[in-house]
Amino acid sequence: MVEFLSKGGMLVIPILLCSVFALAIFLERMISFARMRTRGREIDQKVASLLMEKKDDEAKRAAQNSDSPMGRVLTQALEVKNRERETLETVIINAIDREVQNLSSYIQTLATIGNIAPLLGLLGTVVGMIKAFMVIQQMGGKVNAAVLAGGIWEAMLTTAIGLAVALPTMVAHSYLLARVDKYEARLQNGAVTFIKAISKGD
Repeated sequence: MVEFLSKGGMLVIPILLCSVFALAIFLERMISFARMRTRGREIDQKVASLLMEKKDDEAKRAAQNSDSPMGRVLTQALEVKNRERETLETVIINAIDREVQNLSSYIQTLATIGNIAPLLGLLGTVVGMIKAFMVIQQMGGKVNAAVLAGGIWEAMLTTAIGLAVALPTMVAHSYLLARVDKYEARLQNGAVTFIKAISKGD
């Protein structure tokens, strides 16, 4: 396999590095999402129940101890719970945006890698084709079909490798974005639950 890849030229190396970075980012995000799944589970319901029971201090401790995006959003919301509704909503929106930004860490890098990998492959093919035709010129155009075909497939190898890296990378990017969107919806639903709880508690 190493010998096969080495025939694609030097540009195979950055393409393979792109694949390593993409895999590392995907695994890091998956591990991060898996941890969040067990943290802060139903914390919005718990905080809402405590607020309706007039246990504000316990609600704040529960939100802080959850160590989760939802818990951090609720902690900031609790700090301005008694302020005007516009201020409360602004704080919640900003807190959710900040958590979504954290959840989206490095995901845009996947899109960049997905775009760069096939371009590197195409560049490798162009360079390889240039070299192949330079050989033909040096030999005075007297090159048999086998020699020409060999040079072409080696040149196109980088494009194939680039596409092989780009396709799963873009799939991973779309999947992670869908996970972030799903979690953002959960944060928004939790914020609605919080606002309803303080409205009933007034």
